[in-house]
Amino acid sequence: MADDAPSELLSRRHQMFPVLSEADLAQMRRFGTQQAHPRGTRLVTAGEPSPGMFVVLKGVLAVSQRDGMGRVTPIVQHGRGQFMGEVGTLSGKPSLVDGIVQEDVEVLLLLSSQLRALIIAEADLGERLVRALILRRVALIEAGASGPVLIGQPGSANMLRLQNFLSRNGEPYHVVDASQDDSAAALMEQYGAAAGEPLAVCPDGSVLLNPSDTALARCMGMVDTVDHDDLFDVAVVGAGPAGLSTAVYAASEGLRVVVLDCRAYGGQAGASARIENYLGFPTGISGGALAGRAYVQAQKFGAEMLIPTEVQSLDCARIGRERELIVRLTDGRRLRARTVVIASGARYRRPDVPRLKEFEGRGIWYWASALEATMCAQTEVVLVGGGNSAGQAAVFLSQHASKVHMLVRGPGLAASMSRYLIDRIDATPNIQLRPHTEIIRLHGDAPGGLTAVTWRDHRAGVDDERALRNVFLFVGADPETRWLESCKVAVDPHGFVLTGIALRASPDGFRPAPLESSIPGVFAVGDVRSGSVKRVGGAIGEGAAAVAQIHQYLATVGASHSADQSLPVGKIR
Repeated sequence: MADDAPSELLSRRHQMFPVLSEADLAQMRRFGTQQAHPRGTRLVTAGEPSPGMFVVLKGVLAVSQRDGMGRVTPIVQHGRGQFMGEVGTLSGKPSLVDGIVQEDVEVLLLLSSQLRALIIAEADLGERLVRALILRRVALIEAGASGPVLIGQPGSANMLRLQNFLSRNGEPYHVVDASQDDSAAALMEQYGAAAGEPLAVCPDGSVLLNPSDTALARCMGMVDTVDHDDLFDVAVVGAGPAGLSTAVYAASEGLRVVVLDCRAYGGQAGASARIENYLGFPTGISGGALAGRAYVQAQKFGAEMLIPTEVQSLDCARIGRERELIVRLTDGRRLRARTVVIASGARYRRPDVPRLKEFEGRGIWYWASALEATMCAQTEVVLVGGGNSAGQAAVFLSQHASKVHMLVRGPGLAASMSRYLIDRIDATPNIQLRPHTEIIRLHGDAPGGLTAVTWRDHRAGVDDERALRNVFLFVGADPETRWLESCKVAVDPHGFVLTGIALRASPDGFRPAPLESSIPGVFAVGDVRSGSVKRVGGAIGEGAAAVAQIHQYLATVGASHSADQSLPVGKIR
């Protein structure tokens, strides 16, 4: 094992920083533009949009990490046949590194669109390039020497919120404990940060006091603020497995796609510690890893990602004549699309427990990531819920916590959990299943967070108070469909979107496709759809199936549009 480790590291570095052959360079010349730059030229600046991928033909290009506080860490020097870029280069995101000419260079510049065209046209070369881009992003995350600097009290609620947001979006960052760093403490004092309020120093040097996720994202350049006036073929609302699947299949088939999500890619599945029943992964895969691959894959095919961006409403007023749908955003912007895919999933359900909201982020959690698991190391925790997500979280937390008290209201897990997870829980000695039990009281104060929990065993009629500081809630979710109310999309009594044969026959003859809603051109996939199986595999399958139905819709609408501009809604086929 010890002998294998160095060779594995060397192999990974070789894949991360490959040297392209003369044949590779010849292929790339067809897609890029050759440039010459003298020594000292800064080709790329951390925190600013990258023009694209630079391939070195002659000379030396030095790459280094630099955070918002000016700390510089050298990474690598690129010579002939090597290239500068990481996964953000696929979509023109701000650079995470500096690139400075060390010796006069001749480079080949491939703009993001040219790079994507190369990757698709030259499959073998494209595979090596994408692998290198992904590995470089992973290395930047692991190094924690680029991206924003989070200054404050490690483990505080707002610090954890920002860390979770950045981690879920695959963004590198690092935390500085203000009590251990004089310059950080001085900066906290300068900006008047109170206890528990972190500072975020963006790569361009901008400083934000306890920012919202969206404010931090904009400071980092994760999401743009420009108007998008062009007409998209498909607007996907939600970047969970169903939404990402839709984006990958639609973009790969030549449709112009935009994907929106209010927080991060991956949805609830993205927070799963391990998915073991997804086809093709016999040893399992984390939800974050699966979602991250899909996220890169969608960008590879040209899907535009607006994350985090919150959708306010759907406007269907123009579907009859102009054949357009309008997606209105909370920041006042709007997007025009020929079709819309509802993949907005569901929001975490909050049980009816007094003071619950007071302790959210201070001991009450709706996910179980590595951040929370580390914080709970060698302590007892409570986990509430009996579905697959709850089971995955319980097994994951059991590897860190000294004990996991698993509370379910029913008699057991068989009605709502996969057998393999039930067996895994039964075989894990530090998971204690407590059936017929629910939390009735929370103890503590807002500054100090949760200090104790009282639960009630309804079968025994006994209340039990325990000094536990962390509770993980996996009690299901409610469909995220409020933004559809203005368009009057039909939903079932629980708020899930009705599609296909579940809809009553329309008096005007409109017959929706299996995944089409009551509004022509508006489709629903994944957890938000009434009757869906609420599994990652099912969501991904629905995304692929929806694209086939979108093609049919667009083809029919195109013919109808040219034949009769005034055809009413419901008779577009």
